[in-house]
Amino acid sequence: MTPIKLKVNGKSIDVAVDDPNMPLLYLLRNDLGLHGPRFGCGLGQCGACTVLMDGEAVRSCITPASSVGEAAITTLEGLGSPEHPSPVQSAFIAEQAVQCGYCINGMIMQSTAFLSQTRTPSESDVKDALANNLCRCGTHLRIVRAVLRAAREMQGGAP
Repeated sequence: MTPIKLKVNGKSIDVAVDDPNMPLLYLLRNDLGLHGPRFGCGLGQCGACTVLMDGEAVRSCITPASSVGEAAITTLEGLGSPEHPSPVQSAFIAEQAVQCGYCINGMIMQSTAFLSQTRTPSESDVKDALANNLCRCGTHLRIVRAVLRAAREMQGGAP
């Protein structure tokens, strides 16, 4: 067993794993019970597994758990709660941007990282930022509206 120290959603966590090269996604879901990040393609191509590592969006299915080091990991659960959702989560709810829900973790996490760097995005900016997150249900228009709404609300504007 290999001990790994992590900081996940603001908490320091010590875990022991059989394989230090195990994907971070498996550790988050199986060992820590965090089900926001999802297994999609397993190749880092769909975005369902996206988490924030020191504020940057990363694909946890291709990130070895042992490579995280001192980085702060934030999952969907760490952004907000059902009672107090983050601005991005609130906007996704308000715009009803969820259909099957499988991609939404990645969409919200990628959008959160994007909006932390881009305060007043255009529709084109949002589409470019989410281009590598796949959605099979076709809620793309609602997702784009949700990100634009979150950007406005984060800047103190009207929804």
